[in-house]
Amino acid sequence: MKKVYLHDDAIISPLGFSTAENLQAIKEEYSGLKLHQKNSLSAKEFYGGIIEEKKLENSFDKIADNSDFTRLEKMMILAVHEILKKNPDLNFNNCGLVISTTKGNIDLLEAEGLLNKKVFLTELAKSIGEYFGFKAEPVVVSNACISGGLALIVGKNLITSGQFQRVIVVGGDLLSKFVLSGFSSFQAVSAVPCKPFSKSRSGISLGEAAAAVLLNSERKEKDNIALIAGSSANDANHISGPSRTGEGLFKTIQKVLKQSGLQPEDLDYISAHGTATPYNDEMEAIALSRSGLSHVPVNSLKGYYGHTLGASALVESIITKHSLLNNELYCSLNFEESGVSKPLNIIRQYEKEELSFALKTASGFGGCNLSLIFEKEKNGR
Repeated sequence: MKKVYLHDDAIISPLGFSTAENLQAIKEEYSGLKLHQKNSLSAKEFYGGIIEEKKLENSFDKIADNSDFTRLEKMMILAVHEILKKNPDLNFNNCGLVISTTKGNIDLLEAEGLLNKKVFLTELAKSIGEYFGFKAEPVVVSNACISGGLALIVGKNLITSGQFQRVIVVGGDLLSKFVLSGFSSFQAVSAVPCKPFSKSRSGISLGEAAAAVLLNSERKEKDNIALIAGSSANDANHISGPSRTGEGLFKTIQKVLKQSGLQPEDLDYISAHGTATPYNDEMEAIALSRSGLSHVPVNSLKGYYGHTLGASALVESIITKHSLLNNELYCSLNFEESGVSKPLNIIRQYEKEELSFALKTASGFGGCNLSLIFEKEKNGR
């Protein structure tokens, strides 16, 4: 089977408008979560990761006319634009486009309802595809909070099946009134910046971001990070609550280990979902323990970004790629005393470590779970 490599990438977030800026902020343990008082989103103050409007508008003005695009479309277009700047000769005849999002242009609902066709995810994807001139119709992946990782699997499958030589995967979601009120109704929003896996954790912080990555069946000299395994499973436990035994996530971990031919001791790093809700973190700890992975260094990036929904697993996969490339382990921001029932090797400070294989996990509403394994290829393996 063909290997699929992660080539150029881009992250648009409160931490910066490039992957390099995001990596530097994470390395310096700088968080994008700030205290906001925005009546358009909530009557109460809240911590969240929100992209500065003026910066977004100014950046977009440099590449296109602002008038016809929504806020989310601008974020996604900026991310893809960064990819194409580095690949000016990309042939759209053999390049696919996969769009990942959970809510899309959900912010349009309040003012216009369904009268604005851009509320529909297919129209969002069409807008992105037509702007850049992709020949094939975009594929839309929307499966709760595993969407960004699932989009990578879809992109990989489109390449290995021979439909495309390259695929751009782009994901994004907004911190909207709809999303904030929804999580607030569950009493799941933390009053302070979220603390994944900590005893004092009290819920999530929400964020917004867009990210894009170019998948390619050809390896380049410095693009030697491959997605070698990916699996999803549904635990059918509850519409909003994860399995108490971690069954769905456990199954995906077992599947990717089998697909990759690896053993638990071969993994060097785990990028966890780590939302900081009581049940998600506990479920993940159980699934990792059942998989024999309690010893592997693990972090959550939610303390930097908040939960960016359909962008989260894609953003975190891109950070994982660079962790492997640079042999860097990043601090799990805001972690204090462990608050899960199973031991985990939480990364407490920035470390340099030789890395070869990394596991990325994600879970979401409806019982969906996902695992990916990335490899830093050496000597033609």
